[in-house]
Amino acid sequence: MTTTTVDAPAGTALWKLDPSHAHVEFAVRHLMISKVKGQFADVEGTLQIDDDDVSTAQLHVEIGAESIDTRVDQRDEHLRSGDFLDVEHHPKLTYHSKRVERTGEDQLRVVGDLTIRDVTREVELHVTERGRAKDPWGGTRAGFGATAKIDRKDFGLTWNQALEAGGVLVGDEVEITLDAEWVLETE
Repeated sequence: MTTTTVDAPAGTALWKLDPSHAHVEFAVRHLMISKVKGQFADVEGTLQIDDDDVSTAQLHVEIGAESIDTRVDQRDEHLRSGDFLDVEHHPKLTYHSKRVERTGEDQLRVVGDLTIRDVTREVELHVTERGRAKDPWGGTRAGFGATAKIDRKDFGLTWNQALEAGGVLVGDEVEITLDAEWVLETE
């Protein structure tokens, strides 16, 4: 998988997502009484940010749709099928930021375009900066967490099944949680 990198303006640091310390998770209601949770294992990204002016930050993330994992093989295959992600024709989910603003001491609001199945919608991420540290290998790392909610139907994910007792098999709202370490590439 490749990620898009734009030349960073002066004063802007380039960070690369560490896939071994990145978790992209989701939760959706099942049978209207519980939640099914899953994750994507294949995630890459870049972050360009000037600590003095976060409004110029640029975030680019790509997720391999095939890497979806809910711990149930049959469900995962259904999620990869044309009923949901259609990974054969749409192998990546992408997110590209458009606007970033600081909303608190360690809080950011990131508005960007999420693309699933070639359908792009604006999605807001609520981001928490978790800090920075030197790693044992001499590098610098930054930790961020983010949450978002989307309506899966907005992305053409409309498959469902009515239940005899009323309601549907799969809820429409998808809760997304991201936790990641980023490694400083250039300052």
